[in-house]
Amino acid sequence: MTKNVCFRNAFLMLGMLALVLGLSAPRATAAGPNSVTMTVTAVGKKDTAPPEVKKDAVQLYQGKEHLQIADWKRGETLYLAVLIDDSLDSTIAGQWNDLKAFIAAQPSTTYVAVAYGRNGAAMLAQDFTNDHALAAKALRIPIGGSGAFSSPYLELQDLMKRWPSTGDRRSVLLISSGIDYFRGNFGTLNPDLDTTIEHAQKQNINIWTIYAPDAGHFGRGFFRVNNAQSNLSQLSDETGAESYYLGHGEPVTLKPYFDEIGLHLNNQYLLTFESSGGKKGRFERVRVVSELAKLEFITPSEVFAPAAQ
Repeated sequence: MTKNVCFRNAFLMLGMLALVLGLSAPRATAAGPNSVTMTVTAVGKKDTAPPEVKKDAVQLYQGKEHLQIADWKRGETLYLAVLIDDSLDSTIAGQWNDLKAFIAAQPSTTYVAVAYGRNGAAMLAQDFTNDHALAAKALRIPIGGSGAFSSPYLELQDLMKRWPSTGDRRSVLLISSGIDYFRGNFGTLNPDLDTTIEHAQKQNINIWTIYAPDAGHFGRGFFRVNNAQSNLSQLSDETGAESYYLGHGEPVTLKPYFDEIGLHLNNQYLLTFESSGGKKGRFERVRVVSELAKLEFITPSEVFAPAAQ
């Protein structure tokens, strides 16, 4: 047998082996036209680091119906927007060293933007970048005063309209009193809050909130502050995040809040499943559970299933 024949037979055998391995190897699940992707945050008991969570340890339910999980993977890339209400008391800037440390601690796969909420709009100070030192430089003292009084919910909506269109994780860290000066915060219902939650759920954006008081006496009324803190809590709960506040005054330090949020962001997964939203699309309530000990999940209260295609 000549050398050419030997080489040819060897290549044929390698090709057949590669074909067999290719057929038997697991393939990544491609997202279909009716797929829904949600961010799931794994939380250890008593704020400890959770264990690594594999796909076979997770179950998804809609009511009592067990849904099939098409894909489950650890979230790598994150787009994190820090939105600071410009109506805050200027003393909040004393917390910026801890906020800078929080930004610096993010991995290189996290892209950070910094914006200030003023007059119903999110004023971008630094666009998304993984140069965390550059992002930290955009922090400044809030201007306070009535010139900045508006609605953190309208400002969030404005920010979400300009979000990069990617399939990666998305989070907002909102530092605000939660007071909606546009609506007055005199009642318990706020249509702008509801709309903001819907937009965030449609775009799979988690909104983490930290309460800080506004400048002046007008933003410190007991009923108004209580109502505003409740709105911040609802905003975070329904978008798959958490809200942090301690009383009505200026917090002594925000560092424990930044540390906990950082822990949560480092333990997030993207869960994808198939669901038809009918002719127009619809919101659906689902549950993510696991039998692993010492493990809980933070998820949005609802996800949006797109219109059937």
